[in-house]
Amino acid sequence: MPDESVFELVWDANCATGEGVTWDASRGLIWFCDSPAARLLAFDPVTGERHRYQLDDTVGSFGICDTGELVVALRHRVVIFNPETRRMRPLAALDGLPEHVRLNDGKVGPDGAFWVGSVDMRPIKEPIAKLYRVDGHGRIEEKLDGLVCSNGLAWSPDGATMYLSDSRAEWIDRWHFDPATGVMSGRVRFAALSADEGRPDGAACDMAGNYWSAGVSAGCLNRFAPDGTLLSRFSVPVPAPTMPCFAPGFVYVTSLWAGLDPDTLRKHPQSGALLRMPTDVIGVPLDKFKLARTEI
Repeated sequence: MPDESVFELVWDANCATGEGVTWDASRGLIWFCDSPAARLLAFDPVTGERHRYQLDDTVGSFGICDTGELVVALRHRVVIFNPETRRMRPLAALDGLPEHVRLNDGKVGPDGAFWVGSVDMRPIKEPIAKLYRVDGHGRIEEKLDGLVCSNGLAWSPDGATMYLSDSRAEWIDRWHFDPATGVMSGRVRFAALSADEGRPDGAACDMAGNYWSAGVSAGCLNRFAPDGTLLSRFSVPVPAPTMPCFAPGFVYVTSLWAGLDPDTLRKHPQSGALLRMPTDVIGVPLDKFKLARTEI
């Protein structure tokens, strides 16, 4: 296991819940969000420039559209956000969600749709969360239920395998995935992780087919082979890393401070920061959300 000093501080953004870290190759930016603060943040690795965008509701996750805009999951709705104009327009609303359930981790899949799960936000959580597929017309399809905290969405390099985790139920599963239709089949338990091993939060796949999972309860980044074998466990210098992504020369990791006790926060004042570790690993390029012509 590498020493945690291989990670460096990129932006001490003080995110209560930093999430959704994404490499925007077209703009050369690292995007991430602070969920409860309803903020999108962007970092330029070349210039060091930082951008902040305030939205009007909790930000669960987001992806990049084929128009250059962002598709964003808010508490109970999905919107299209234009970073240049800072304007937002509606795409889809999940009107039936209970008040204590909100949208959580999401990514654009190889099918060009936005996949987003939900989470039960109550202290005593129940398996009432779901996974949804939202297409470019704003049509919503329920794909999976019985989740507590939907997380860890990622796809293999060929788009034929989809991964999903439940951070509270402490598992990672995989499915056969049809990149043309978004059909899931053949569910298999990929890995099970205790709190000490790192409950599986956000994730990313590399071009070798390995699955990288943020161990939010154990201050680590777990790297799994395609067969589920744990290959590496990288120590991260904050107790609660939330999601990795790959950009040229680095793997970036978001983190949180929400829910950590005061003593832990005193010991780890960079909790909530954006961090990175040098690597020659290449991540699977992220897919773009295919907006319907009428939405462009």
